[in-house]
Amino acid sequence: MEIFSYGFMQRAFAAVFMVGILCSTLSFFVVLNGLSFMGAGISHAILGGMAIGLLIGTNPLYMGALFAVLIALLIGYISRHGKMKEDTVIGIFFSTGMALGIMLISLRENYYPELFSLLFGNVLAVTGADLIFLAAVMTGILLFVSFFFKELLAVSFDEELARANGLPTTALYMGLLASLALTVVVTVTVVGIVLSSALLVIPAATGYRLSSNYRTMLPLSIAVGLASGLAGLVFSYYYDIPSGASIVLFAALIFFGSFLPALAAKAADTWRKFFPGSPF
Repeated sequence: MEIFSYGFMQRAFAAVFMVGILCSTLSFFVVLNGLSFMGAGISHAILGGMAIGLLIGTNPLYMGALFAVLIALLIGYISRHGKMKEDTVIGIFFSTGMALGIMLISLRENYYPELFSLLFGNVLAVTGADLIFLAAVMTGILLFVSFFFKELLAVSFDEELARANGLPTTALYMGLLASLALTVVVTVTVVGIVLSSALLVIPAATGYRLSSNYRTMLPLSIAVGLASGLAGLVFSYYYDIPSGASIVLFAALIFFGSFLPALAAKAADTWRKFFPGSPF
């Protein structure tokens, strides 16, 4: 229990727990809507907003949140009304936001530690104020998802049919993008900008692999997110490796492990085909 005797580890576990639940829930809709590149694009573009926060002396999370929501809504609007494909628009904001962030951070002296922390995360540096912000974001997004779960599910499976049934598909889509943007911002505190998009894809991808319908896919996604987050944090503590990388690698390990039952069954079928009299 030594690991829980330190205040910074207690805050780290609280942050990982909340981020695990939030990312896994949003991951469900990211996978269903094919928004994995959207998550990667927003996560890199928000470096510009966080850099502005550093320059003006405010919490980078707050400025990053505003910047992320603006970027997400602009991507959604331009891709739908600007006669451009979504991946093209994401690519433009991806590179522009990243370049803006690097340029602004370079204006500060001794900016390398701050840039490293933003890019790769530092969950051990999470403060009480960060936890309050994270809890507020998580509560707001989970309320949005719970209130409009059926509508979001309908838009995810067939947007045209949902629109024909009178659902405000554009508003729901924009709300989902804004939720995704805010989730990316709070995830940066745990795994950094570079790795945050992984937690928005891997949990639900694993749940998709292991489930036959969305009713089991969502709980499995949350279980994977929590298990990989907590296991990765403990592993990083005892073996002195970056927590963000450890968390993502545990999530990836669970994902690749989901293929083992199918591979074992296929190997067994092949074995029985060539050795029909074998007891195995």
